Amino acid sequence: MKSETISLKKPLVGFFIAAVLWTVMFSPWTAPHVNFWVMMTCSGLVLTLYSTWAAPGWWKEVRLDPVNVLAGAVLAAALWGVFWLGEFFSTLLFDFARPQVDMIYGMKEGENPWILTALMLFIIGPAEEIFWRGYLQRNFSRKWNPDVAFIVTTLMYSLVHISKFNFMLIMAAMVAGIVWGLAYRFFPEKLGAIIISHALWDCAVFIWFPIM
Repeated sequence: MKSETISLKKPLVGFFIAAVLWTVMFSPWTAPHVNFWVMMTCSGLVLTLYSTWAAPGWWKEVRLDPVNVLAGAVLAAALWGVFWLGEFFSTLLFDFARPQVDMIYGMKEGENPWILTALMLFIIGPAEEIFWRGYLQRNFSRKWNPDVAFIVTTLMYSLVHISKFNFMLIMAAMVAGIVWGLAYRFFPEKLGAIIISHALWDCAVFIWFPIM
C-alpha cells in the first residue's frame, strides 16, 4: 500500500532541478560564466524552498538541542578525519589525485573566507541536508525500503557532481553522501545533527582546516 500512495513525481522533479543547478555550477562549459559561491548559495535556497513546498513539515524533524549539536560536531570531525586519510592514501596511489584536489580548493581563491564560512554554515550546508536527506531520502524511504532509499539518494548525490569531470570530487561526494545517508537511514530523528555535521564539515574542510 505504501508504494501505491507515495508519488515519485515531486522527488524526481526536485532531483532534476538539482542536477541542472549542479551542472551549471560545475560544467566546464558553464562554470566559467558564474560565480560558484553565489550559484551554490542560490541553488541551496531554491532546493530548500522546493523541499518546503513539496513536503511541508521537514523542519519538525530538526532538533538543535545540545545533544544534536554535539553529535553533529563529532560526526563532522570524524568525516574530516576520513577525508584526511583518503587524501593521504589517494595521493600515494594516484598521480592525478592531488591536482584534482587542488582544483577543488581553487574554487575559493579570491573569496572572502568569512563570507564563505557564513554561507556554508547558515545556507549551503543546511540546504543540502534539507533537500538530499530531509526531503529526497525521507520520501524515498516512504516509497521503498529505507535501505533502497539510502542507496538511491547517495547515488543521486554523487551523480550531480559528475559534470565537473573530477574523480576526486565525485568520490568525495559519494563518501560524504554515504556517511550522511547512513546517519539518516538509522537516525532519521537526528536530521538536526546531520545538518550541523554538513555545515561544520564544509567550513572545516574548505576554510578552517583545509586538507592541503
